[in-house]
Amino acid sequence: MAASSGNVASSSALERDARLVSSDESHVSPGEIAIGVVIGRTSESFDFFVFGLASVLVFPELMFPFTDRLTGTLYSFALFALAFVARPIGSIIFMAIDRRHGRGVKLTIALFLLGGSTAAISFLPGYNDIGIWAIVLVSIFRFSQGLALGGAWDGLASLLALNAPHNRRGWYAMMPQLGAPFGFIVASGLFAFFLLNLTQADFLSWGWRYPFFVAFTINVVALFARLRLIATEEFARLLANRDLVPSRVSTILRSQGYDLLLGAFIPLASFALFHLVTIFPLSYIGLFTNRTPADFLLLQLEGAVVCAFAVMLSGVLADRIGRRNLIGTCAVAIAVFSFLTPMLLGGGASGQTTFVFLGFALLGLSVGQSAGSIASNFSSENRYTGSALTSDLAWLFGAGFAPLVALGFYSRFGLWAVGAYLLSGALCTLAALAVNRQLEARGIR
Repeated sequence: MAASSGNVASSSALERDARLVSSDESHVSPGEIAIGVVIGRTSESFDFFVFGLASVLVFPELMFPFTDRLTGTLYSFALFALAFVARPIGSIIFMAIDRRHGRGVKLTIALFLLGGSTAAISFLPGYNDIGIWAIVLVSIFRFSQGLALGGAWDGLASLLALNAPHNRRGWYAMMPQLGAPFGFIVASGLFAFFLLNLTQADFLSWGWRYPFFVAFTINVVALFARLRLIATEEFARLLANRDLVPSRVSTILRSQGYDLLLGAFIPLASFALFHLVTIFPLSYIGLFTNRTPADFLLLQLEGAVVCAFAVMLSGVLADRIGRRNLIGTCAVAIAVFSFLTPMLLGGGASGQTTFVFLGFALLGLSVGQSAGSIASNFSSENRYTGSALTSDLAWLFGAGFAPLVALGFYSRFGLWAVGAYLLSGALCTLAALAVNRQLEARGIR
């Protein structure tokens, strides 16, 4: 690798050590890049899903025992949203670190912060032990998770797309999105295991802590896999060509701020659906039905397997009909699904099972191609930072407050309001796609 580059000089030692584990120092295949990307995204998703599941299963009683269970869950969902507020801030901070010290230093700090913040939560006492400081500490660690996730943007998805065969761009574009169902499978599987094998008292005392504790090890493995890839000649070449160089946020806002905003709204349908089939229904089941959270988690785990296959199917379909056509079709399907949501969630066990499998299938098809759906609109010098900020804003607008809004809407207005919220995300996606198409037709793109 060209260690003399100003962007990577101070992290060259990290990258050189990572390269030594490879028997082929000059080239990695798209398949190897894909494995590294999936490992990285799985670790990130695991950390976030662990907190999301604990927001339903643990924190209402541990952190907010002074209020009723519904209000405690709403407070927990407010904590959950903190990370999505922090994520764009983290991107800005870590982009500056990237420019000054290199990609290896940036990733090392970010992933140690992500894993360390998640693991630190496992040692937290509850409100009954230290009072308001328990809430303060979990808020700090949650905000730190968001900062770290903003810094974990590594450009490897772009490296994968640029190294993929031209006629299989959709297939390789879906690879990073496999991290979401994989992360949920691991997180939900761990929580379900402890819920099924421990008493409620033991689970709230120590069982819930284990998934948080193992996050640090998972992130160290992910860090090593990613450092190995940024040490390749392909990555260095894209740095030299400015395809993966972090630009200043002020530069992007001045030159391509409209693309940034438009890109944040295109994946809104899939990102709104994201937590409405993972986190929110678990809270609905636990608060308002007779089903046990453990049994429903196992059902969701099966739904996540369906989601993984649907993500892979999205790659095949995108290569045949085009990415944006697939995203538009999925947005229409999600709009239809929003009308079915009240009937399915309120339709007993069979309806809820249908909701989970259908919802996860739609999630896989839509999210498989949504990320970076208009990254090509950014110039080469803005693509890396623009893609990161687009993703941050899409998660903030579409997913960050979804469990809080959905549960709040349901408690006041009923399940029809949850469907209306999901419908609004689908309409935003369709509107953003229409605007983008008009701009391209006018030659503005």
